[in-house]
Amino acid sequence: MKVLITGITGFAGSHLAEYALARPDVKVFGTVRTRSRLDHIRHLLPRLELRECDLRDPFAVHKVMAEVKPDYIFHLAAQSFVPASWVAPEETLSSNILSQLNIFEAIRQLQLEAKIQIACSSEEYGLVHPDELPINEENPLRPLSPYGVSKVAQDLLAYQYHASYGLFAVRTRAFNHTGPRRGEVFVTSSFCRQVAEIEAGQRPPVLRCGNLKARRDFTDVRDMVRAYWLALEKGEPGEVYVVASGQAYTIREVLEMILAEAKSNIKVEVDPERLRPSDVPVLLGDATKFTTRTGWAPEIPFAKTLADLLQYWRDAIKGG
Repeated sequence: MKVLITGITGFAGSHLAEYALARPDVKVFGTVRTRSRLDHIRHLLPRLELRECDLRDPFAVHKVMAEVKPDYIFHLAAQSFVPASWVAPEETLSSNILSQLNIFEAIRQLQLEAKIQIACSSEEYGLVHPDELPINEENPLRPLSPYGVSKVAQDLLAYQYHASYGLFAVRTRAFNHTGPRRGEVFVTSSFCRQVAEIEAGQRPPVLRCGNLKARRDFTDVRDMVRAYWLALEKGEPGEVYVVASGQAYTIREVLEMILAEAKSNIKVEVDPERLRPSDVPVLLGDATKFTTRTGWAPEIPFAKTLADLLQYWRDAIKGG
């Protein structure tokens, strides 16, 4: 089986590559850009085939698809940091939407039989009223950020190509996922890196944070990529599935769990620069539909996820 992962050098992409390579008779390809950092996948490189490709270039995408002819495609590449979408809304929208459009058009033009998983997001739901929790596939989409809008567009574009052309596309609306290698700009990773730097004496014992009241549903990335695989293995084409743990924590609770593992006494200060123009108050998912279809359920406790992430940063800082 030939598997193509866009965004393979990223957080989820690198974990998915590991998961795919652990399966029998799977050959993994990945798209990279000239400036892509390979840190997350360097240990896998002898077993991966990388293809340089700017997904915004339709000709480059067509060339890769024609060469690889993948059986499974996991489309994970995106501008995925919500605050950055406020700073660069045009880049977020154009990059996320056009990249996916180019992939779909290449599949259609080449008449490939590929199955494609589209990594959508809980940020599509945006404003959720208390009586609408937990969130399932039927909740209205009220995105509160340019990133959320871009993911709604990706989501509906996948549905449209399935309905119009019979594309085997499965959409997964993943809720927050974290774990080792999470980008330092994301909240759990930011907290863990700051703690590790404080422990190493690289910064004063003050942890800076944003909104601590927001509630988020977290899943370990290693459970999440297993869900992505099952989406193509057992999911119904054209359908959308919520993938979530079903338990929400306030960011304050997450911070307290991390600080409980810290080896230093740390003071917490709110940084106004880390606050967003509008923030989604609560994201709590109901993965019943996906679990019923695939048998998936999260297996890694959240406390272990955070401990592994903190240790990741301790090792990274110790290693220079």
